[in-house]
Amino acid sequence: MRGCEQIPWLYDLMCAVMERFGLRRWRRWLVAGARGLTLDVGCGTGRNLPLYTVRVVGLEPCPETLARARRRAPRVPLVQGSVDALPFRDGAFDTVVSGLVFCSVPDPRRGLAEVRRVLGPRGQLRMLEHVRSTAPWKARLQDRYAAFWTRLSGGCHPNRETERTVEACGFAIEDEGRRAKGDMRRFAARPAPASRVQ
Repeated sequence: MRGCEQIPWLYDLMCAVMERFGLRRWRRWLVAGARGLTLDVGCGTGRNLPLYTVRVVGLEPCPETLARARRRAPRVPLVQGSVDALPFRDGAFDTVVSGLVFCSVPDPRRGLAEVRRVLGPRGQLRMLEHVRSTAPWKARLQDRYAAFWTRLSGGCHPNRETERTVEACGFAIEDEGRRAKGDMRRFAARPAPASRVQ
């Protein structure tokens, strides 16, 4: 079943509504911290792309969505591909940006391993994500409707513990800029020493 995330006009409409309620400010934070050559994984319809002041490459698996991103940012190099098999050499990027992506990645650990592989040794991962609620009643509700929502949306999992997964995959989350609002999270992380990968 094709979910709302793979219908570009519907995805843009949903994002426009969320941006009116604070997502725009967090999206600007996400992009503003990018340094050097940047990879925007799951760039979607390209809403982040015009905001960059650094060289950026966009990656998106869905061809229809990628076509809309091309119209929005015609000068940005765009690649059709998946975060779990990034078509780039080791250490190619200084920054990887992920905005509302890892909720939909089929195997987040594999995707994060690929992100770590393509990041340079002093690189930074910048993420914006919705996560499993810290309120027990809401977390139970997310678990209850997760299968339905994942099917309806085309792959989004509303109850992932993304921060924990990021740390387990060999990243150290930085305190600076880290924010939580409801079930939304934004943070930056750097590759931790290899001995810390769980």
